[in-house]
Amino acid sequence: MPKINASTVAEHRAQQREALIGAAIDLLVAEGAAAVTPAAVGARAGLARSSVYQYFDSSAALLATVTEEAFRRSNEALTRATAAARGPVERVEAFFRESLRLGAEGAHRPAAALMNAGLPPACLDRLMELHREQVEPFRAAVRDLGAPEPELTADLIAGMLHTALAAVESGAPLETVTRRTLHLVRRCLVAPDGAEGTPEGER
Repeated sequence: MPKINASTVAEHRAQQREALIGAAIDLLVAEGAAAVTPAAVGARAGLARSSVYQYFDSSAALLATVTEEAFRRSNEALTRATAAARGPVERVEAFFRESLRLGAEGAHRPAAALMNAGLPPACLDRLMELHREQVEPFRAAVRDLGAPEPELTADLIAGMLHTALAAVESGAPLETVTRRTLHLVRRCLVAPDGAEGTPEGER
């Protein structure tokens, strides 16, 4: 049995599994999905390939877990960020602010790498399902505002978030991008008199 660096065997196994997932994500982002093999992941995590098979029996199992983890961690952060928001506009702003912070940390890179990895259809479908679950709080906030054509409105506003994320990931200052993006989002969602809902020009 390998040396245990935790107080219990269960904690040790949890730590090893997390180390393997982290190694798989690093390889995915740096080298693509084809690089995510049990041998390569084990080497990067400092574990023998035989040890990797105790947790993941194939490259497909590793990629499936990375798919889930890439969204789970981001979703937890987004849920915390939006939990204290008072109203729909504040929920949208909190969602955008946290999304940009996560983008600056590189949290979106695993999902982006998976989207371009030529995954099997079942994995790609699950990836899209997870993405829809992730953005649903934002889309629900737009619906709660009573905006006209809420699904289209949410798609258009989401375009600003994608552009802002690209700017941050290209090196633009996070604070500057966040401030400007939130200013534009609020102009799209708040009427000139400060009331939430349909801007005056769309009434």
